[in-house]
Amino acid sequence: MKITLVGTGRVGSAIAFGLTINPLASELLLLNRSREKAQGDAMDLTHAAALVNSNMKIWAGEIADSKDSDVIVFTASVPFRYPGQTRLQMGQDNMPILREWMPALAKASPNAIIVMVSNPVDALAYETIRLTGFDSTRVIGTGTLVDSIRYRALLSTELQIHAEDIRAYILGEHGDSQFAASSIAMTGGERFYPSDTSRRMFEETKAMGYEVFRLKGHTSYGIAMATITILDSIVYDLRHTLPVSVLVNGYLGVKDVCLSLPAVIGRQGITRVLRPTLSDDEQAAFRHSAEVVKQTLAEMESGC
Repeated sequence: MKITLVGTGRVGSAIAFGLTINPLASELLLLNRSREKAQGDAMDLTHAAALVNSNMKIWAGEIADSKDSDVIVFTASVPFRYPGQTRLQMGQDNMPILREWMPALAKASPNAIIVMVSNPVDALAYETIRLTGFDSTRVIGTGTLVDSIRYRALLSTELQIHAEDIRAYILGEHGDSQFAASSIAMTGGERFYPSDTSRRMFEETKAMGYEVFRLKGHTSYGIAMATITILDSIVYDLRHTLPVSVLVNGYLGVKDVCLSLPAVIGRQGITRVLRPTLSDDEQAAFRHSAEVVKQTLAEMESGC
């Protein structure tokens, strides 16, 4: 198994460190606009790997070295520049980066699965499908997985139930138009009906990424572990159901846009996209998310 990680900024480096502690591949290639930065990370991680029961090769290289990768994790991005900056506002800066890297990466590894981490993740996942010509089942955006994890953590504390036993999803856009699918949230077959408490927790969840940024200047660990959860399900063909950004074509009348829905992830990528029965308000929220992402794509196209 060969994993290529594109972008060794804070998020990319956190993912690489996670993969060093929990080696999922025989080879981890680091690519970065600054080759020296990637080389430094590769050396540092190799030293860390000496204390782990692993013989994973960790090295830095160029796009040509990514040939025949099984998975490509794309984290290359401009940084958040100021508190309150939305993910959508990063789109016009990140689109040229995607267009610079993605076609050559796809040509070098035509059978790879691509995990898109950079923001705005829904728009960039969609553009990745267009740029590569890959089947949409092989392009997975991290989407609202990290938001759903945060939401479950808050519910866990409130309900005194382990977070892994709670089935609660944040769906739609990974951004301000996301929504909690409260009508399908449950544990042990018991539903959690919408309440003032669950609504408050969702609002806390939606603001949490910005709050982490305000406090420490960036986010990295949560999204890194969310990404590794996706990689784990791919590498071991675990078929976990995860809320990730996928191409939507026909669900609730929404077409030709990437948004987060519960999807089954395995060795071939997305093996199934589930179509949950949502409440009327949630259906409207999903359609709204679609319009927001489509508008973002249009603005990104016009600005490039």
